[in-house]
Amino acid sequence: PKSRAELIKLVICDVDGVLSPPRILITSSGDVLKEFNVTDGLGLQLLMSSGVDLAIISGRQSLAVKKRTRELGIKHVYQGVTDKLPIYSKLIAKLNLGDSQVAYIGDDYPDLPIMKRCGLSITVPHATDLIKTNSNYTTVRPGGNGAVREVCELIMVAQGTFGKQTGKYLR
Repeated sequence: PKSRAELIKLVICDVDGVLSPPRILITSSGDVLKEFNVTDGLGLQLLMSSGVDLAIISGRQSLAVKKRTRELGIKHVYQGVTDKLPIYSKLIAKLNLGDSQVAYIGDDYPDLPIMKRCGLSITVPHATDLIKTNSNYTTVRPGGNGAVREVCELIMVAQGTFGKQTGKYLR
């Protein structure tokens, strides 16, 4: 995936199973809880600092996602999307990007149309064989537990920006 990662200008993430673990917690009062990995968050911020834009396209609607993406500074957030491909098409047109410049991280069937079209399709270990077969890369780390950070670092290393982004921590 290195040659594909060199071209990436936009990373799009699904949420459930990618940015959060593949489970939904519902309290007795009906509130939905989501868990996010802080190392994924720092990876996303470093990736943005290296000049790669970020977007979220999620099938579910969640205030927790809205809050977390706002904290991270992710500007392109689409929730409650059942058919993700039209949003993808509008977004890359808006950003004047081609498919080869987009990486998508997904884990289930609704992600397939984008995964089959984008330049770098990525999934996580718990994904089904159909998703894995249609991916260029399967992360070592699970979704919601460092998979997104792994992808961020893979792209920064491929683009030669990893050292600059992490160098400030090596003083």
